[in-house]
Amino acid sequence: MSLTRRQFLKVFTATTASAMVMNHCTSYKLSGKRPNIIFFLVDDLGWTDVGYNGATLYETPNVDNLANQGMRFTAAYSAGSVCSPTRASIMTGKHPARLNITDWIPGMRPMDRPLIGPDIKNHLPLTETTISNVLKENGYQNWFVGKWHLGGPGYYPKDQGFDVNIGGFEKGSPPGGYFSPYRNPKLKDGPKDEYLTDRLTREAIDLLKTRRNDSPFFLMMSYYTVHTPIQAKPELVEKYETKLKTMNLPGIRLRQEHAVGTRIAQDNAVYAAMVQSMDESVGEIMQTLRELGLEEDTIVIFTSDNGGLSTKHREVRPTSNEPLRAGKGWLYEGGIRVPLVIKWPGMTKQGSACYDAVISCDFYPTLLQMTGLEPMPLQHMDGTSLVPLLRGKETLKRDALYWHFPHYHGSGARPSGAIRSKDFKLIEYFEDGQIELYDLLNDLRESNNLAKEMPKKARELLEKMQEWRTFVEAKMPVENPDAPADSNS
Repeated sequence: MSLTRRQFLKVFTATTASAMVMNHCTSYKLSGKRPNIIFFLVDDLGWTDVGYNGATLYETPNVDNLANQGMRFTAAYSAGSVCSPTRASIMTGKHPARLNITDWIPGMRPMDRPLIGPDIKNHLPLTETTISNVLKENGYQNWFVGKWHLGGPGYYPKDQGFDVNIGGFEKGSPPGGYFSPYRNPKLKDGPKDEYLTDRLTREAIDLLKTRRNDSPFFLMMSYYTVHTPIQAKPELVEKYETKLKTMNLPGIRLRQEHAVGTRIAQDNAVYAAMVQSMDESVGEIMQTLRELGLEEDTIVIFTSDNGGLSTKHREVRPTSNEPLRAGKGWLYEGGIRVPLVIKWPGMTKQGSACYDAVISCDFYPTLLQMTGLEPMPLQHMDGTSLVPLLRGKETLKRDALYWHFPHYHGSGARPSGAIRSKDFKLIEYFEDGQIELYDLLNDLRESNNLAKEMPKKARELLEKMQEWRTFVEAKMPVENPDAPADSNS
């Protein structure tokens, strides 16, 4: 039986407030002062693009070392299957559907398909109290380095609580590619053929070495890599081309995914080289922390904004998310399950693993508690602090996670919504009402649709997701009266 809107609101608010109070009672400060924070956000990095999650071609020794020093989350999710929605959720602690940023900014709105997607906000509203706003108000020096993609002039990082912005503006892909000249108004060009990831790393290290005083810092290291265009340093590409010749790859490397194809083998040497440059960047920044004596006073978070780009029509599909299904844009696991490591010196058990399902909305309340700041449940209303998990004390008392993508995407993904409740996950396609139900515990590949075998469970989750959409006032697509007759093909 479905909840009424009032009942849903009552249960949701009571559960969230209770969790906030309970979690805040365990707040902890490192070394008697607020800890520093480094947040590594890699663009389009897939769940299996890192060594500790089973990468076959790519090499990530520095990220793997970070996982050995902290806690890895095996069921971490991005709040969106594309970039801007997840970035908005990290900054606000709110679900993208509540913010009406459900597509990459400015998104795509094809007029020849059965549905017309809703308009979205093309910027993160200044009325939101971002995590950077709160940290700045509490003495943090905030630095943003890399990709922003949350709005244009008037909505840049420095308008949202950051003191420094290097490279962040409205574009989601580097307009000049990964080699200088960059054509980026927030980043001066370097020498010809300077590599963008290397340049941003040096900028971040300079900030660490020249910080103005001993006040804590928040470094948002938001990589453009491994987003398209797929470009890398020639010497690293050559290394992986040689490595590929030694690997026993399957003869067939593409599998049908609805009307498109998905890559099922990691076989792109250029992408592998991009991943290595990212990993080297993480290593250089962590080495700088050690040299400056800051490592034990610094919280480190490493994650991605959505799944790897593995599923498209005919364009580049640079990675594989196997054993996860599909990739970026889709609400299958390959599109929304992401790598996540959190290192909290003195608090998190080294080399530990957490199997609870968590989502990017959770970072906001988690950082507040980790830094000893008061919770703000009216702001981060869709997030739950992960501190109990990081302390190894208990699991989260959360009923479900939700996704809302009422748009078409270049990956072939269609307007859809999803819910994960415990080990069951349901996907609803808005064009035709098609329902898919999966038991993730026994079917991580999402290959066995249980909707017909378990109609009661499917109906329960569908009703719960519909109630949630009403609660957050999620915008839905509408029928396209001018759609061609064959637009479903």
